[in-house]
Amino acid sequence: MTIRVEVPGLDTILPEISDAQIVVVESGADSAKSFFVRRLGITAMRAGMAVTFVISRDKAELISLLNKEGGAVTPRDDLEILEQDSIQDVTPPASKGGLLAIDSFSFLTLDIPPSVLAAMLRTLRAQCRAMGTTVILATDRGMFEPRGEAVVNHLADGLLQFHSREGPEGLVISAHSEVERREVLRPEHLL
Repeated sequence: MTIRVEVPGLDTILPEISDAQIVVVESGADSAKSFFVRRLGITAMRAGMAVTFVISRDKAELISLLNKEGGAVTPRDDLEILEQDSIQDVTPPASKGGLLAIDSFSFLTLDIPPSVLAAMLRTLRAQCRAMGTTVILATDRGMFEPRGEAVVNHLADGLLQFHSREGPEGLVISAHSEVERREVLRPEHLL
């Protein structure tokens, strides 16, 4: 099952995100990536998917934003919000299927060396493929050291970058997408 991108303008660049994909969503100090991650979560819940948020910020704040932006989406049995200061193992939340959104992945993995980060992401890829879990890794531009950023971008299936600048009309946010559209082989395809 795909998750439709229900953000006007962005949906013309990236109409949907396929299941069993790992997509990195990157931006600077603006809130564009977090807004996008919340919108995907709301869309996924409305489509009947289980949604897990792993966040580095306040759970109550996220619940308030989800309710404000999505119209009373919480509390729900198919929504789990895990508030953490770091993440060493992403397998448990990825095993639930649906959507796993990790915001901010770059902050939660600050102390992980690139080789350990690569192993974590390879395990996550395998788990995603097996369970059909779509994973969104929200990252902050410049927070990873260069090798860590290269590992994350290389092992992801796609990258969505938000860029913001001041324009005559105020803050202008633009997006660039490199999300691959390839068929993922699952065990049932091999039978």
